[in-house]
Amino acid sequence: MTDFPNFPVLDFDPDSEAVISPPKKDIPGGFPDRAVICFFREVIEKVAMEHGAKKISSVSSEGGEHPIYEIEHKGKRLAFFFPGVGAPLAAGLMEEVIALGASAFIACGGCGVLDRSIAVGHLLVPTAAIRGEGTSYHYMPPSKEVLADADALQAIESTLNARGVAYRLTKTWTTDAFYRETPAKVRKYRAEGCLAVEMEAAAFMAVARFRGVRFGMILYGGDLVQVEGWDHRDWHDRTEIREQLFWLAADACLEQKTQLTGEDHA
Repeated sequence: MTDFPNFPVLDFDPDSEAVISPPKKDIPGGFPDRAVICFFREVIEKVAMEHGAKKISSVSSEGGEHPIYEIEHKGKRLAFFFPGVGAPLAAGLMEEVIALGASAFIACGGCGVLDRSIAVGHLLVPTAAIRGEGTSYHYMPPSKEVLADADALQAIESTLNARGVAYRLTKTWTTDAFYRETPAKVRKYRAEGCLAVEMEAAAFMAVARFRGVRFGMILYGGDLVQVEGWDHRDWHDRTEIREQLFWLAADACLEQKTQLTGEDHA
């Protein structure tokens, strides 16, 4: 273990065996190796209903059940689920889906933007995440940021370019505390190249590296988080964008390789 006795969150233990491990289940027919993590519950419900999705498992928290659905997409099996909100829950549910058998993930969600020029609905693809939350420090040694998986990033870019969808590559600032996005921090992380702020990316990337799976993320620009003040911009009401983002994530998920090599975590 790295010795940071006065800062417990930085005291990383690389032991892969913990006192509690994600449960393993036998899924009839096996579990799809590819999964979309979708933050839009209404889109999940619509896709499940309109495409005859099969509920193949579920994960639970005190907030209720999180069904895991499967559809056939472009001739391949694809799982999808809602991860909850915030790094601890989302990472924990990702752990459980990895234990079921998924090895390549694309997440789709919304984010705050730190630049007024980014319109509501414009797509942002994280290349790295500033580790402003706590969960990632239990999966990686202390560092300022975690890099996105190169193959997942390539799959996302290939998908968006093939469909002529505009996007920007960016660092994202992952934070646990949305009421502590202070003007000084907004300035700092914007100056360091972050156009987005959200609550899960760093944890997802760290879990993926620790467990040896693929992970990438596509976000759409939502509320404006700027030094001058906050603007909601009615970003939750963009139904068409949210559904389109699910299918872009599904396509990118199929583009990924599922097997990692030693170079992937170098």
